[in-house]
This record gives sequence, structure tokens and C-alpha cells, in this order.
Amino acid sequence: MRHDDRERFVTPGAPGRGLGFFALMAGSVAGAALHLQQAALWERAAYVGLLAGGLSGAWLLRWLRRLRWAGQGRWPTLWLLLLLAAGALAGAGLAGWRASVDAADALDPALEGRDLQVVGVVAQMPQRSEGGVRFLFDVASARWVGEGAGPPPRVPARIALGWYADNTGLWGRAPEQPLQPEAAEAPGPVHAGERWRLQVRLKAPHGNLNPHGFDLELWLWEQGVQASGYVRTGAGDARPQREGQGQSWRHPVERAREAVRDAVFERVPDQRQAGVIAALVTGDQNAIERADWDMFRATGVAHLMSISGLHITMFAWLAGALVGAAWRRSARLMLWRPAPHAALVGGVVLAALYALFSGWGLPAQRTVWMLATVALLRLTGRQWPWPFVWLCTGAVVVAFDPWGLLQPGFWLSFVAVGVLFAAGSPDEPGTGAVARLCRLWREQWTVTLALAPLGLLLFQQLSLVGLVANMLAIPWVTLVITPLAMLGGAVPPLWDVAARAVQGLAWLLEWLAALPLATLSSPAPALWAAVAGVVGGALLAMRLPWSLRVQGVPLLLPALLWQVPRPAVGEFELLAADVGQGNAVLVRTARHGLLYDAGPRYSLESDAGQRVLVPLLRALDERVDTVVLSHRDSDHTGGAPAVLAMQPAAALRSSIEAGHPLQQSRPVQRCLAGQSWTWDGVRFEILHPQVDDYSTFTRPNAVSCVLRIGNGHSTAILTGDIERLQELALVARTPELKADLLLVPHHGSKTSSSPALLDAVRPRIALVQAGYRNRFGHPAAEVTARYAERGIDVIDSARCGAAHWSSMWPETVRCERQEARRYWHHRLP
Repeated sequence: MRHDDRERFVTPGAPGRGLGFFALMAGSVAGAALHLQQAALWERAAYVGLLAGGLSGAWLLRWLRRLRWAGQGRWPTLWLLLLLAAGALAGAGLAGWRASVDAADALDPALEGRDLQVVGVVAQMPQRSEGGVRFLFDVASARWVGEGAGPPPRVPARIALGWYADNTGLWGRAPEQPLQPEAAEAPGPVHAGERWRLQVRLKAPHGNLNPHGFDLELWLWEQGVQASGYVRTGAGDARPQREGQGQSWRHPVERAREAVRDAVFERVPDQRQAGVIAALVTGDQNAIERADWDMFRATGVAHLMSISGLHITMFAWLAGALVGAAWRRSARLMLWRPAPHAALVGGVVLAALYALFSGWGLPAQRTVWMLATVALLRLTGRQWPWPFVWLCTGAVVVAFDPWGLLQPGFWLSFVAVGVLFAAGSPDEPGTGAVARLCRLWREQWTVTLALAPLGLLLFQQLSLVGLVANMLAIPWVTLVITPLAMLGGAVPPLWDVAARAVQGLAWLLEWLAALPLATLSSPAPALWAAVAGVVGGALLAMRLPWSLRVQGVPLLLPALLWQVPRPAVGEFELLAADVGQGNAVLVRTARHGLLYDAGPRYSLESDAGQRVLVPLLRALDERVDTVVLSHRDSDHTGGAPAVLAMQPAAALRSSIEAGHPLQQSRPVQRCLAGQSWTWDGVRFEILHPQVDDYSTFTRPNAVSCVLRIGNGHSTAILTGDIERLQELALVARTPELKADLLLVPHHGSKTSSSPALLDAVRPRIALVQAGYRNRFGHPAAEVTARYAERGIDVIDSARCGAAHWSSMWPETVRCERQEARRYWHHRLP
């Protein structure tokens, strides 16, 4: 291919020149995006064919262009469309081929729940907590435990393991028993790079799947993790053993990161300040406490407190400036290579090393690919318009990580880069330090303003104090805290100074977060409204005449004023959230909302309220009028503190005792049979417990609040954890229990769902809220058989995900796992 022909194909200028490359790149991104909509993967050969067809088609079209067959008229447009199609085939084929390779390493369902012995290396610096330690484990070999000779099991190359302390209850505690970390014996110690022999039980990656919720299975897929499990440490299990000297030559960077993180916590006595410093130096976001993350999000500075694309870009800019300044001091180096070229290469290389030390997370990887692409274009003298450069960087990132298209972090970084390109050229006059800092400050302000609508669309929350907080926090974190934290690795006393700087910033952010209306919440809009909002925000941020900028305001309005559809007056709907082993059901009428139970507490650090319910309520713009907590067990009340903090006006009904900690949050009205109220033509009635039940119960399950909801033609009954005796009493004193939907009592335990209750209720649909492969065996086989004998459709949250039911269509349930199914989602055998 001659030089002039190559330039004709890729260099912008005359009509048609460069547009072919633009179409090819746009097509590759679109093809990857279309591939991500697949519910199931095809055969690998199909993707190889797509990739080969796309590349061959692009080459053929280039050849036709070279022979000047383009002609005139409609042929250039057709040529661009064909290039777009070729790019789409190549993009879809590449993404699908990579996905098929990863899927081939999936865990065999026959291995789930069986004892295995694995030998391998700890591939990541462990994440420690009061209850145990979690880490990634690269498997070298595996064998059966306690079985005869046979072929060894095939275990995925990388698995996620938890090693939990005895007596924490994470695997053996009854739901109503509190966590007791003080009685636990810490596991390990485990360090990155160590080689271990462990007895484990594995299962396929399975997360909670809710509308507008975090997709854990997608996140694990991106990490290359095809199985998760825990280390067995029971009396009859083989004790974990280090192999040889323990240390392996693998993962030296992870060992160094762990050593620095531990040194920070040893040096800085305040754990909150140490967590921020450790996150900025090593990228360990788990080091930051949950309360601090809430404060950072409320003030809009969360992006500054982890090694994100912003930090990598800033580091590259500073490193490039230093390399360029040092390069100019040597005449020999200047004669060999120009200083700007050396600054570009040095900035990217040092930024890549920084990203590597920070854990090489996906956001850092995406930023490094973007920086490397821009640097390569400049080094080769490509004077492309910014949309070409912007799209090219996006296409490169998507080629490396197609699943990033579904991550908010990708869009925040990608749109931020586009806004900076559109708002002004980086090659503006003024090269002094003051001019650079002023330009940097202005760019950060521009990005903050432009990303505000996008942040509201992605997270349904916008910090109204974010502009002020970022104006102060950006230079303080970028120029003071981060350099001190990084230099502390060589001079540890600087960590003490960094801690004081963190403390001062925390005082300011706490004050801003406490201001009235510090944050604004908005429901998640439809896709078309979200796209219009992003375009409107970009128009407002671009350097255009104000007559053009103001046209972005109408585009913002559909997203900002979006209203989530609600049931009609006289109707109601239920959303049984996927919270794992626990209950949480949102009931919505035309103008009211009720939450029945708040899901479990997963660990000492997280619960269903914080992880599932609060984001769900925010996305639906739901104002909860009443929270009903059926009884005190932690799988029903674990998420209540987070929900009640978000819903300060919600009334609370429950059967919890007077001394329960939730009694201190607000007045609690005791559930009593006979209580009732009506919202929007829908009647709510408490059926159980009665007054005498509170004086005679021996287990909290016996006083579970049973709630009936009906509108005259459809009825739902939510039962908590009542057991056989309570079911018989309920049937005896309630003449008419017929309902369309029944929340299966006690998650399908053998102690519940008696024949008398099922014959009295005669539901069409039975909802089971239970965790996948939970340790209780819920729902029990004999219980599901009992429902099947009566022709009752059992909907299990492990198979369904979040379940949507409406009184207008009482015979059907919409399952999130069916409606939003993608090929990386777990399919139960």
C-alpha cells in the first residue's frame, strides 16, 4: 500500500478522507455493544467467522478505494456504510471470541458444593475484615477430597475465596444470632504471592440481580473469575497449609502493594485517615470506611478518593512535564529525540507503572489505553480532528474491554475526555507553571459541570455542593494529599502530614454534607431521555456561542423531570427484591409506598439496605410511607438502618422487642391482628400476631407480622417467618384467606407451608426469597413438592432475581433474570 493511498484512507481532509477510518472505528464499538445484548453465546466458530468477515470486508473496501472505484454520486456514502458494517462485524466477532474463551473456563455444575483440595497462589493482596479475609486465588492443581482415584476435577484458573474466622457466624450462625467478632479466631495470615494448599467448596458466580442494581456477575466476569467459594476449616477438614517456603515468584507487585498498605495502617493511628491514604497509594478502595464513602458521594468528590482515570491522567500530565523538563537539560538527548516526544512517552510509561502498582484495575487499564492511543497518534504526526481522536481512543478501550461499555466508570471517563477535547485544545498558549495550573483547574471545573447530568443519570444522585467541594478538594487532593501519600513510601513521616491534610479535608466535607439539600436525587430515566440529557450537558460545556449552548437546556429537561410510572388508582404492584437469604418486598400504589422487611446483613461492613434497597428506592424515586419489619431476625432487619436513614419520614411497624436497637431510630408501632388502613383504594391489613402471641412466643418467628394487601379483585399475603403452629392459628381465625400471591413462609423451610395454609390460601403464585445454595437448603424439596401438587407456580429468587408482580395481571410474574438475561449471568442447572 503506497503512502499516499494510506493517507487517503485514514487522514482527514478532503471529503471522504479519514471518514472511512471513522466509520470503521464507530462500527467496531457498535458491534461490541450489540454483542453485549446477547442472552446466550454462540459457538466460538461463529465469532471467528464474524471477525474474519469484518477484517476481510474492511480490507476489500480499502482495496476498492485504492483502485478508485468509488466514483461519484452515492458510492462514497455506500462505501462508508459498508465500512461501518465491516467494523461492526469485527467488533462483535472480537468481543464474542473473547467471551467464548472465558466461558470455556466456567465451573462444572457437578463440582458445586463438593469438597475439593486446591493448590495455588494468592493472586491479590487480601482484603481483611473482622470476620475473615477474601482474596483471588490462581489454581495450579486440584483433586478430590475423601473419594477414590479418578481423573482430577477441572477447576477454573482463577477463583475468589473467603477464609472466615470460626464463630463469626458467616457460615454457621443462625439468622437471629448476632455477629460476634470478638469470639473469632482470625484466619491466615495470608499474603499476596504465597502458595497454599486449601480445602474449599466452590459455586458458580451468582449475585443479586435487581433493576438499576450492581451486576456482580458482570464484575466477576470482567475480573476473569469463574467460581467463588470458601476455605473449609471444620474439625473434619484438612487444615490449610503453606506450600514450601510459602512465597512464590509470582505477583511481586501485589506483594509490594500489600506491604505499603500495611505500613500505612501501622504508621497512621486513625483508621479512617489511614484508609484514605492507602486507597490513594495502593488503590485499595476497601480500605476506606463505608461512612466516609457516603460523605464523599454526598459532596461529589468520591472520584478523588480512589485511583481512577482522573488520578492516572493527572499523574501522566505531571510525569510528562517532569520528563520533558529533565530532557531539555541534555543537548545530546534533545538531538536524539524531541523533548515533547520524550514527555509523551515518559508520561504514559510512568502512568502505566502507577496504574500497575495501584492494582491494574479496569478503570486504570482503560485510562492507560486511552493515554497510549493519544500519545501514539501524536508521535506519528496524525493531526486528526478531536472527534476522530476521541472515537479512536474509545474503540481501542472497547477492543481491550468490551464489557466496560456497561460500566458507569467507562462512560464517566469517556465523556470527560470528550468534553475536554470539545471545550478547548490542550495546546493553548501559556506554558508556565501558573498557566498550566490555571488551565488544569479550569478543565476540572468544566468536567465537573459536564459530568453532573451524567452522574445524575447513572447514580440518580447529584451533589449540589459538589462544585464548591471539588473547587477546594481537587487541588488539595491532587497537589497536597496524593504527593505526600506517595512520597510517604520513601519517607514514612510524610504519611503523618498526609493524615493531617486528610483530616482537614474531612472536616470541610462533613460540614458541606450536613448542609440542607446537599444532594439532589432523581429517578432513573428511560434510555432516550438519558441520552438526550448527556448531549444537553455536553452542549452546555462546549466552547460554543451561548445561542448554541442554551439549546442543551431543553435536552436536559426530559431526564431531570422524568417521572417513574406508578400503578393506577385502585391497583398495586409488588417488587420482591433479590437480596439473597432474606425478605424485602416493595409495595407501590398510586401515591404511596410500603417496604415489607429490609433484607439481610451480609457482613459487619455491608447489608441489603446499603447495597440493594437504597439504590433501588432512589432509582424509582420512591418515598416510603411505612416500613414493616416482620420480626427481629437479621435476614429481615439487616438493611433497615440504611433504609430508615434514607427515608426519615417513614413510619415503622414491627414485632421487635422494646430493647431492640431499631427502637432508638424512631417510634415503633407494634403489629397487631386487626390493624388496617387504605391507600389509593388498596386495603392493607395485619393478620398476625395477636396480643396474646407476644406473651407466649418462644421464637421471634412466631410473632412475624403477616400482611394482607388487596383491592377487591387481587390479593397478596406476605407472611414473614411464621411456622406451622402460627399457620394453623391463622387459618382457624381468618375465614377467608384466598390470595393470588403468597410470600412463602420462612423462605420455604420444612417448618412452614403446611397443607392447611396452602389449602386455605390457594395462591396462583408463591414467591420464595432465598439465597442461591444457601446453607439452610431453602426452599426444601418436600415444600416445593407440596406446592407443585396443588398446581401452584413457585418463583424462586435465586432463579428469578427480582420478581415484579401487579394486581392488574395477577397470574404472571416478570423475572429480572429473564428480562435482563445476558450470557455472563449464571444459569442454574
